Amino acid sequence: MSAARVVIGSRSSTLALVQAEAVAALLRAAHPGLQVTIVKLATTGDRILDAPLSQIGDKGLFTKELEHALRDGRIDCAVHSAKDLPTTLPAGCVVGAFTRRADPRDVFVAGPAPASPAAGARAPAGLAQLPPGARLGSSSLRRRSQLLALRPDLALVDLRGNVETRLRKVAQQGLDGTVLAAAGLERLGRAHLAAFAFTFEEVLPAVGQGALAVEARADDERTAALLACLHDGPSALAVRAERALLGALQGGCQIPIGAYAELGDGELALRAFVGSLDGTQTVRDALAGPAGAPEALGCALAARLRAAGAERILAAVRDSGGVVPGSAR
Repeated sequence: MSAARVVIGSRSSTLALVQAEAVAALLRAAHPGLQVTIVKLATTGDRILDAPLSQIGDKGLFTKELEHALRDGRIDCAVHSAKDLPTTLPAGCVVGAFTRRADPRDVFVAGPAPASPAAGARAPAGLAQLPPGARLGSSSLRRRSQLLALRPDLALVDLRGNVETRLRKVAQQGLDGTVLAAAGLERLGRAHLAAFAFTFEEVLPAVGQGALAVEARADDERTAALLACLHDGPSALAVRAERALLGALQGGCQIPIGAYAELGDGELALRAFVGSLDGTQTVRDALAGPAGAPEALGCALAARLRAAGAERILAAVRDSGGVVPGSAR
C-alpha cells in the first residue's frame, strides 16, 4: 500500500459504513493528505438471515471475511463494533485502536401505535409499563435472558438483520417493540426512536458495546502509527477488562453474558451477568481493581461468577445449542 493511502474494510450495512466513515474522517483530520478508501465486504452473519445466530456459530460471524482480507493485504485495517470482535484474534492480527466509547446502554424501541390508540396513550417509560405478554423482537440471547429475568411473561420473537431491517420487521410483525444498542441508533441519527434506556441494574450490555475496534496486521508498523490517533485509553481499559471476562468464561457473542466496566479514580469497576436462556437462573456480581490490570480484573470476576454457578448455567446453554424451548417465532 502507498504510504499516503489507507484502505479500510467494513461490513456493508448502513451502520457499519457510518462507523467506518467516522474512523476515516478521524484519520483524514489527523493526517492531512492521507487518502482513505473504504472497501465493503459481506460477512457470514450478514449473508445468513434465516436462522438464529446461536445456531450458525458465534466465532467471527461478523469479522472473519474482513480478517481474511486484512491478512491477504487487500485492506490495511478493519473497523468492527467491538462487541462483534471475538476474544481471540487470528494469528498476525491485533487491535490497533479502541475508539472512544459511545453510550453503551441498551434501549427499548416501541412498535407502531395501534390504529385506534387509547386516549392519552404514550410510549412506555420503562419495562414495567409494557402490557402482559408483550411481544418483543430480539435475536440476542443476552437480552432475552435479562428481559425474561425481569418479566417472565414476555414473548421474545427472534429478529435478525441490521438495524433498519429489525425496525421494519417490528412494524411488519406487529410487535410491541425491540431492544437495540443506544450507540447504533445514535450513529444512525435515530436516537429519538428510543422510548427509554435500560439501567445497568436491569440489562447489562454486550462486552465492548458502544466502542469500535480497529483491527490491523501485527507487523504493519506504518498502519499502527496512523491508527494511534484513534485510540482512547479509558475506553480501551474498560473493554479489555470486559473481553478478558468473556474469554475466561469461554463465551461469545451468542452466549447470555453481559458486562460493563467503568474507569474512575485509578480503578476499574467491572460488573457482569450470566443467565439461562429462560432467565430463571442468573448470576450477577461486580468487582473493582487497579486500572493498569484490566485483564486480571476480568479473569478474577469470571472466577467469582463460575464459583457462584455461572459454569453450570453456561454449560446448559452450550448443550442446548442456544435453542430456547417453546420460544416465540
